[in-house]
Amino acid sequence: MKKLTLGFSPCPNDTFIFDALIHDKIDTEGLDFEVRMGDIEELNQMALNGELDITKLSYHAFFYVLDEYIMMDSGSALGSNCGPLLIKDQGGLNPEDKDLIAIPGKYTTANFLLNYAYPELQNKKEMLFSDIELAVKTKEVSAGLIIHENRFTYAERGFEKVKDLGEHWEQNTGMPIPLGGIAIKRKLEPELQEKVQRLIKKSLEFTSENPSDSLAFVKEYAQEMDEEVMRKHIHLYVNHYSLSLGEKGKAAIQHMSDFMVKNKLIKPSNIPLFV
Repeated sequence: MKKLTLGFSPCPNDTFIFDALIHDKIDTEGLDFEVRMGDIEELNQMALNGELDITKLSYHAFFYVLDEYIMMDSGSALGSNCGPLLIKDQGGLNPEDKDLIAIPGKYTTANFLLNYAYPELQNKKEMLFSDIELAVKTKEVSAGLIIHENRFTYAERGFEKVKDLGEHWEQNTGMPIPLGGIAIKRKLEPELQEKVQRLIKKSLEFTSENPSDSLAFVKEYAQEMDEEVMRKHIHLYVNHYSLSLGEKGKAAIQHMSDFMVKNKLIKPSNIPLFV
């Protein structure tokens, strides 16, 4: 039995995808997974340090670890109408006034999309994504960048949308929003990379066919315990791009890379992006 370290977030889309894989509901073909769970920016930092064999990470972060990791075809979060939202308290200042903005991490795709839409807004404060709404409410910051299930509940909590940053990306590129993916160490042999890729797809297929089977695991870690919100979260972030990036998904990721190279955020590279 070969053991590999595997990192993913406690968010419903990740626990939904990996439930069958880590709980022996599918044949893992001789592989055993040591799980490390963390907030997305925590996972990004672990990837930057090369700590895990396989990990969920933001696509923004992925381009800073290309020497170490390669992206797998299955397990990603891409799609439409699923990007981060820039919010403020009702009646509060507009972030265009260049006041402080809370972000869920420097290397998150949310921060990339904020830079894409508002390159002039660079007065930012990094914090855990689940703390951002409180920081906006208490006026510690003038606006906040929210991700995950918060997009379903922000309005009822008294916040106002300034801009849907995913929508801005889609309107300007005509492409799906590349939020996060599952990367694996390049140094692992290609056969093993392909096996892991195949198992992640099998895990997602099993859970998709038996959705109630994963409910207990998803609920155990979900920030928002309301089942309807969890289902909306999974429906939004787990889709056909999660099964396979396909040509359209890969084109969106390549476009992101090209933008970062053009704006001198990363150096040009010919290294393959995908397993």
